[in-house]
Amino acid sequence: MRRQSGWLKGPGTGGAAHKGRVTRRAAVVLIAALAPVAALLATAGSASATTVPPPPSGWTTAYSDAFSSSAGSGVDSSWTYDQGTQYNGTGCAANWGTGEVERNTNSTSNVSEDGSGHLNITPVSSGGSWTSGRIETVASNFAAPAGGEMEVSASIKQPNPGSGLGYWPAFWMLGAGFRSSGAGTSGTMTCSNWPSVGEIDIMEDVNALSEVAGTLHCGTDPGGPCNETTGQSSGLVACSGCQTGYNTYSVIVNRTNTSNESITWYLNGNAYHTVTESQIGTSAWQAAVDHGFFLILDAAIGGGFPNGVCNCTTPASSTSSGAAMSVGYVAVYTTSGSGGGGGGGGGGGGKSCTTTATSDISADCYSASQGTIDVTSTTDADPSGVDSNQAAQLANGDHLEYSGINFGSGSSQFDARVASGAAGGVSGLVKVVLDNPANAPVGSFAVANTGGWSTWKTIPANISTVTGTHNVYLEFSSGAGGNPPFVSLHYFNFPAH
Repeated sequence: MRRQSGWLKGPGTGGAAHKGRVTRRAAVVLIAALAPVAALLATAGSASATTVPPPPSGWTTAYSDAFSSSAGSGVDSSWTYDQGTQYNGTGCAANWGTGEVERNTNSTSNVSEDGSGHLNITPVSSGGSWTSGRIETVASNFAAPAGGEMEVSASIKQPNPGSGLGYWPAFWMLGAGFRSSGAGTSGTMTCSNWPSVGEIDIMEDVNALSEVAGTLHCGTDPGGPCNETTGQSSGLVACSGCQTGYNTYSVIVNRTNTSNESITWYLNGNAYHTVTESQIGTSAWQAAVDHGFFLILDAAIGGGFPNGVCNCTTPASSTSSGAAMSVGYVAVYTTSGSGGGGGGGGGGGGKSCTTTATSDISADCYSASQGTIDVTSTTDADPSGVDSNQAAQLANGDHLEYSGINFGSGSSQFDARVASGAAGGVSGLVKVVLDNPANAPVGSFAVANTGGWSTWKTIPANISTVTGTHNVYLEFSSGAGGNPPFVSLHYFNFPAH
């Protein structure tokens, strides 16, 4: 989406404000000293552009691609090509919602590996009509675990055209809730979920200025906690040598401080921008950050961001054709979680938690939560893949979020393993909500005393048919006075229909 139509350089962001225009700057934490972070070993600037660095101690590699295929090859099956000029689905605007003018293709003229460990995404003009490339990962479950961290990095050489007005290279990621079914333009998107589902822009430059900007998009558009459509941005920062050599662009999503999570942007291991949960607010932060993402690489031409920076219309007739954004590697690293989620308790604990909707999903595999969540052991039998923990004695207003749940071709049923020792007359609803806790539920069931907190029952409920990949919120509501606990949860699933 990248709807930064009003982004301008301003004081402290790498250049002078443009005369005659209002400079809009997000309320961000800029780290002026650009101090190296020792933990970011995977993003050392000296790393070869053709080698994926190993994970730092205590981290694991969740995904990597070193683009090591033969010259003239396209990307492998972990990526999908976005083709045309817009997504299919609800609320999806033409020209990717940004005003960019290129048509994206799967042609090796626009997207190809060079045989030396690089992927080149190349904008090409033919008689003033531009084509380029845009690819995204099929996987959408790249997430920082509750209580842990995720680093997303790429080694990139920015385009270096003779005349670069309108060039807009980018490495970024969108929240899994943006997808309704499938991936990219071959699937169906719920574009209206932007920006609430989150967008993290790891590297952007415009007009071949050899600069970089990092941004979080969240909340509502316009305005909201992320000041949309600008976003919580670093602004454009000087990036010396970024057009002539490979540099490492990274973000770390840090969920170790469960009361104030953060995202920090790095250039060659040096921090230059941070946004924190306390700046955004817990609800908007959780909806935008505490879930899975998919990654995107593209080299756009024209649009609101380059136009706003030059105060002109791009591309120009003099804009050079054929300057590639070259990528040496992409990598995702994670640590184990230790429980806890932004604004509340959490689970996960580094366990292997399935994201397949038809499988049994342990209650404590949630990635974020609302309310005080008590995870304790249970004497209920554990089916295959389920651990012996429960989310115990949940009450009105609590919710649990499960990131990147893949419903495949569809499910129209929800089964939950629950127990209740609620007092007489106390009952409540367990609601299934997708992608944003403020959305209407797709289904629910009522539960009252099952015979005690150790008396477990499987309760089925019909839901609207759901396909594709979503963040699932289980929301617990009750009208009982004093908000007493009314249900415990061991595991749940969504049987195929």
